[in-house]
Amino acid sequence: MKLSEFKFDLPENLLAQHPAKNRDESRLMVLHRDTGKIEHRIFKDIIEYFSDGDVFVMNDTKVFPARLYGNKEKTGAKIEVFLLRELNKESHLWDVLVDPARKIRVGNKLYFGESDMVAEVIDNTTSRGRTIKFLFDGPDDEFYKALHDLGETPLPREAITRDAEPADKERYQTIYAKHIGAVAAPSAGLHFTREVLKRLEIKGVETTAVTLHVGLGTFRPVDVEDLTKHKMDSENFIVPAEAATVVNKALDAKNRVCSVGTTTMRALESSVSAHNRLKANQGWTDRFIFPPYEFKIANTLLTNFHTPESTLMMMTAAFAGYDLLAEAYKVAIKEKYRFFSYGDAMLIL
Repeated sequence: MKLSEFKFDLPENLLAQHPAKNRDESRLMVLHRDTGKIEHRIFKDIIEYFSDGDVFVMNDTKVFPARLYGNKEKTGAKIEVFLLRELNKESHLWDVLVDPARKIRVGNKLYFGESDMVAEVIDNTTSRGRTIKFLFDGPDDEFYKALHDLGETPLPREAITRDAEPADKERYQTIYAKHIGAVAAPSAGLHFTREVLKRLEIKGVETTAVTLHVGLGTFRPVDVEDLTKHKMDSENFIVPAEAATVVNKALDAKNRVCSVGTTTMRALESSVSAHNRLKANQGWTDRFIFPPYEFKIANTLLTNFHTPESTLMMMTAAFAGYDLLAEAYKVAIKEKYRFFSYGDAMLIL
């Protein structure tokens, strides 16, 4: 397919700037692939679509406060430092993006607020990318606490144009987040509350988790018309043996396996056995899913409403079917559903 086939007019006022007051009271569009029927519900109604033996697979990655603001030595220029990934724990080496990049050269030092934290730029990676080394003497727990205190919630600026607020530290995080490593939240999971999970458990619906540390590449624009030529950034993932066992049991019983989000789906589709079952696996995946695509593991998808020409929309179209998703998005805009990370949810059955 072509990039231009995923272009549509999205009114700016439908890009959610804040989450719903209560997580489980976001709106939920339910899309039936077999009939094309579209329902309009509230997220907490999701339990009505699942029963004993069905499985939800979550992404339990945890977002860290990756956006820091420092000052360049001598000039005092304000520099944004966005932490992408830790390259070497012992040396405190990090892969980062800096802005404005033109002011930052190898050898420059950056100072962060009133703290003792200092970083030195030791390499260029891309136009905005740098490798930096934090000059910190002290135990690891103190170093990470200092980073946490200095950083702010990395709300994606592609759509959320306001500054981060204290409430975002809790709301831009799933309630089951466990393993630190993401710079963006797996947003389909943001709608779950402990009450919804408990009610699913009472119905006999199982939950299990994989981990995929969401990177900024998730939001990187596609700049080629021929989708086969787009290259995804690699993201680190883990599919535990326990998750594989739970999922495969549900598949063998022909029950529903719901992937909570596109990031979960990428981990699942990167861990398929020769017999189309889920296998324990870990590593890096750069899998790019767009129509047409035959999904091997999940037969249900919970996701948010995505922005035009995004890889997230492309995967959703591959799962729902391009024509059905296009129609659903037209309805969503007409009905004023909220889009992007803090927006409403779509359940595709």
